[in-house]
Amino acid sequence: MKSAIVILSDPKSGSEESLGRVFNALAAAYDFKQQGDEVSILFQAAGTRWPGELDKADHPAHALYEAVKDKVAGVSCGCADVFGARAEVEKSGYDLITENAVPGTSGLPSLRRLTSEGYSILTF
Repeated sequence: MKSAIVILSDPKSGSEESLGRVFNALAAAYDFKQQGDEVSILFQAAGTRWPGELDKADHPAHALYEAVKDKVAGVSCGCADVFGARAEVEKSGYDLITENAVPGTSGLPSLRRLTSEGYSILTF
C-alpha cells in the first residue's frame, strides 16, 4: 500500500480544527509507517507553514511529528512562496518541490505523478 498525505490546513488560523487536521494527518502517517506501508507527507497551500510550528518542542503535535518527519517528502515551493513560509521551510531542510510547473508559480508537487505511481492521496 502506498499513501501520500497532503497537509493543507493553516496553523495561522489558530483553530482547533487546524490543529486537529494536522494531528490526524500525522497520526495517519504514523499508522501507515508502523504497519510498514509506504507513506509520504507533503505540505501544501497554507500547510507549508506547519514545519516551522511543529519543530517547536512545546507544540502539542511535536512528538508525533518527530516520529514521522522521516516520511516528509517535501514542501510545495510555489505554496511556500505564496504563504510566506519559504524561509522556515529552508531552515527545516525539507525539499522544495517544483515538479508541477503551474503558470505563475515556482512549482508545486505533482499529485498526478503520485497517483500514476499507485499512491492513494489523503488530504487534511
